[in-house]
Amino acid sequence: MSKKINFKKILKGLGIFVLVSVIALAAIPFLFKDKIKALVLKSINENVDAKVAFEDVDLSLFKNFPNANVTIDKLSIINKAPFEGDTLFYSGELNLKMSIKELFKGENEPMNLQGFSSNNAIVNVIINKDGLGNFDIALKNQEEDSKKEESKPFALNIQEYGVKNMRFTFVDEGSKMKMVLDSINHEGKGNFAAQKLDLDTKTTTKVSFEMDKTSFIKNIALSLDAVLGIDLDNSKYEFKNNKALINQLPLEFDGFIQLLEEGQLYNLTFKTPTSDFKNFLGLIPEAYAGNINQVKTTGEFKVSGKVDGKLTETTIPKFNIELASNNASFQYPDLPKSVKNIVIDTHIVNETGIMNDTYVNLDQLSFTIDQDIFNAKANIRNLTQNALVDAALKGTINLANVTKAYPVKLDKPLSGILKADVTTKFDMKSVETSQYQNIQNAGNISLSGFKYEGPEMAKPFEIKNTSITFNPNQIRLNEFDAKTGDSDIQVAGSLDNFYGFLFKKQVLKGSFNMNSTKLVVSDFMAPTTTTAEDGKKTTEAIKIPSFLDCNLTANAGTVIYDNLNLKNVSGNLAIKDEAVTLSNLKMDIFGGNIGLTGTVSTKGNQPKFNMDLGLNSVNIAESFTQLDMLKSIAPIANTINGKLNSTIKLSGNLTNDMTPDLKTISGDLVGQLLSATVNEKNSTLLTALSSNVKFLDVSKLNLNDIKASLSFKDGKVALKPMNLKYQDINMVVGGTHGFDQSMNYDVKFDVPAKYLGTEVSSLLSKLTPEEQQKLENIPITANLGGNFSKPTVKTDLKQATTNLASQIVKMQKDKLVGQGTSALSNLLGGDKNNTTTSATDSTKTTTPKEDIKNEVKNVLGGLLGGKKKKE
Repeated sequence: MSKKINFKKILKGLGIFVLVSVIALAAIPFLFKDKIKALVLKSINENVDAKVAFEDVDLSLFKNFPNANVTIDKLSIINKAPFEGDTLFYSGELNLKMSIKELFKGENEPMNLQGFSSNNAIVNVIINKDGLGNFDIALKNQEEDSKKEESKPFALNIQEYGVKNMRFTFVDEGSKMKMVLDSINHEGKGNFAAQKLDLDTKTTTKVSFEMDKTSFIKNIALSLDAVLGIDLDNSKYEFKNNKALINQLPLEFDGFIQLLEEGQLYNLTFKTPTSDFKNFLGLIPEAYAGNINQVKTTGEFKVSGKVDGKLTETTIPKFNIELASNNASFQYPDLPKSVKNIVIDTHIVNETGIMNDTYVNLDQLSFTIDQDIFNAKANIRNLTQNALVDAALKGTINLANVTKAYPVKLDKPLSGILKADVTTKFDMKSVETSQYQNIQNAGNISLSGFKYEGPEMAKPFEIKNTSITFNPNQIRLNEFDAKTGDSDIQVAGSLDNFYGFLFKKQVLKGSFNMNSTKLVVSDFMAPTTTTAEDGKKTTEAIKIPSFLDCNLTANAGTVIYDNLNLKNVSGNLAIKDEAVTLSNLKMDIFGGNIGLTGTVSTKGNQPKFNMDLGLNSVNIAESFTQLDMLKSIAPIANTINGKLNSTIKLSGNLTNDMTPDLKTISGDLVGQLLSATVNEKNSTLLTALSSNVKFLDVSKLNLNDIKASLSFKDGKVALKPMNLKYQDINMVVGGTHGFDQSMNYDVKFDVPAKYLGTEVSSLLSKLTPEEQQKLENIPITANLGGNFSKPTVKTDLKQATTNLASQIVKMQKDKLVGQGTSALSNLLGGDKNNTTTSATDSTKTTTPKEDIKNEVKNVLGGLLGGKKKKE
C-alpha cells in the first residue's frame, strides 16, 4: 500500500529552503564586500596614473539577480600634470555585473564582467596645444604591465552595457575646437567575448559644436538606433541596420569606421530615406517647427553625403555634403499663409583632406510669401586660417506674414516691411585688425512700420522708419525714427566694426547723434515685477551693455524723469566698459540751469556714480524739495526764497532704478545765495528758534550773497561755520545733521545789549549814552537738536542777561566809588569857603559841606548795603 504524499512537509521544507537562500543571498555581500573593494582598488592602482577616489563599493545579489552587482559610488578620476586638477571622469554610480560564481574564484583568478552601467557621468577629454591628451593615464612601466597580465583583477566578457545622462566634452586647444554631447543615453547588447559580433545599440543625445568661439551647432537633438558589425581584431565598425534622426530629419548610414595605429579611416555615405520637403522642416527643432506630420508640403528636400579618408593629426577625410530643394512649398494647417517657390542649393565640400580647404557654397536660397520674394547666396572659403566671405542678400519680407506662415511663438505679432539689397566681401583677419579698406560693402537695408511689444518692454515700441547704408569703411545709420509711449527718438550715425561685433564678439564701436522733442525716461524702463514670496514690486537693475563702445551727442527739448521736467537738454555721452561718461550735459530746470559732468558705471554687482554738478540761478525751494538728494543734504533750504549758484561734487552707489542711494553718497557743496529771503512759517525749526530768541526776526535775515559750504559722508552732513547778519547782530551758524533728519547745530550771536529786552532796560537807563556805547556785545549761543520736524532749542540767554546786569552794576559802582572818594577828600580837609544862610534870604540853603556829606552818605549806603533795588 502506497504512502500518502505529505504536501504540508514539502511546502514547509520548500519554505525553509527559500528562507535559507534569501538569508544566504543577503549574507554573501557582507562576506565578499571587502574582497570586491580590494579588487577594485587593485585594478585602479595597477592601471591608472591619476588621482582616483570613490565614496564606497557595495555588492548586491538582488539588483541583477541571478547575477551579482557591484556598485561604485561617486567614482572620480582627476588628472595629474600637465592637466593637474582636471576631471577626466566622474560617475555618480557605476555598476559592474558578474555571475555569482565569480565571487568564489581564487585570489589570483580574474573575475569576468558581463556588463556595466553608469548614471550621471561626466567625461572631459582634452588635447592641449602640445598634442598631449588627458585621457592617456595608463601606467607606462613594462614590468608593471607583465605583472598585471599575471594577476589581472577583472576580465572583460561583456554582454551588455548602458549609460544614462552622461555629458561628454571634447576640447582640442590647438585647433580651438569644442564638441559637447549632452544628456547621453546609450545602451548596447552583444557578445564581446567573440572577436566578431553584431552590437545592437540605441543612442540619444544633444550635440553642440564650436570652433574658434564661433558656434556652428547648438543643442541639436540626435538619435541613432543601429546594429554595428564589430571586428575587434581589425578595430573595424560597420553600419548595418540603422536609423538616425537629426532633430526630426531622418538619415540612413552605410559604410564603416576603422581605428588605425594613427587616426581613423572613414568610408561612409548617408542620405535621407525619402525626398519629402518635410525633411527640411525636420532640421528645425520640434519646439520651433511644431508637428511636421500635419504640414502640407510639395516638392522635395534631400540631404546626401560621402565621407572618405583618414582622420589624423594633419588630415581629415574628404567629404561632400549636399542639401537640395527645388520648387517646394509648405503650409501649416492652422495658418493662413504658405511659403512657396522654395529653392535650396547648398554644398559643404573638402576635396583635399586639408581642413583649411573646406568650403561652403550656398548657391541659392529663395522663397516667396504672397508677393514678397527673398533671395540669398554666400560662399565661405579658407575656413580655419582666415575665412573669406562673399555674400549677397536681396528681397522684401512683410514681418506680419512671418507668424501667418510659420508657427513662431510670440506674445504679440510682428509688423513692418523689411527691405534688403546688400552685398559684402571680407576676410576675418581684416575684421579682427579693423583693416576696413579690405572690406567691400555695398547696398542698404530699411525697415518701416515696425511695431513690437513684449513683457520686457515698458511700452510698445514703434520704428516709423530706419535706413542703413553699407559702405566700404563703415555701416551708416542714415535714419532711425522711433516712438514708444509719449517719447520720440531720432538717431543717425555710423558703426565702425559691425562685422567684428557680429563674428568675433568685439565691442560695437560707433558714433551717433540723437534728437528728441520729448523723452520720458519711464517709457524705456523695465516694468516692475512682483515676487511671489513677499508680494513686493521690484525693478530689475539696469545694466549698461558691455559690448558698446560709442559716443552719443544728444539734444532733447523735454526730458521727463520721475517728477522732474528738464528742458533744453544737451550733452555728450561716451559709453564704454559698462559705464557712461557724461560731459557738457546741460539742462534748464528750477528757473535756472544745471551743468553736469561725471560717470555712471554698472560694472560689477553694484552700480556707482561720480558727478560734478553746477547749479546756476536755480530756484532754491524747488530744487531742494523736488530732488531727494538735495533735500537730504539741506532740509532747511525749503524755507528760503530766492536763487542759488552752487557747485556740488558727489559720489556713491545707485539703486536698481539708477537713483542715488543716499546712505552711500559722499562729497561737498559750495553755494551762494542770490536775493534770498526766509519764510519761517515753512519750518518748525525756525519757528522754534524765533520763540526762544526774542530779539531775532528770522524773516529779516540778510541772506544776499551768503556763501555756504557743506560736506557729507556716511549719512552725515557737516556745515562749515557760516557768517550771517541780522541788523547789527552778527551770527555764526555751524554743525551737523543726518540724512535721518537728526541734527546738532549751534547758532552763535554777537548781540548788542539793547536787544536783550526789559530785563536790562532799567539798568541801561542808569548809564549815559557814552557809557552804553562802552558796553561790549553779549555772546549768546542757541543749540538746535532733535530733528527738523521736532526740534529742540536750548540757549544761554538767561545767563547772558545776568552777566550783562553784573557788568552794568559794576560800571555804576566804579563811577560812584570815584565820586565818593572825591567828596570824602573835600569833607576831611578840603574847601574852607563855607556857604551860610543869608540874613535877607528866607530860602534855606545848604553849605557845600552838607552836599558832600549827603552824597557820601548815599554812595556809602549803596556800597554798604542800604536799600536794595530789584534786578
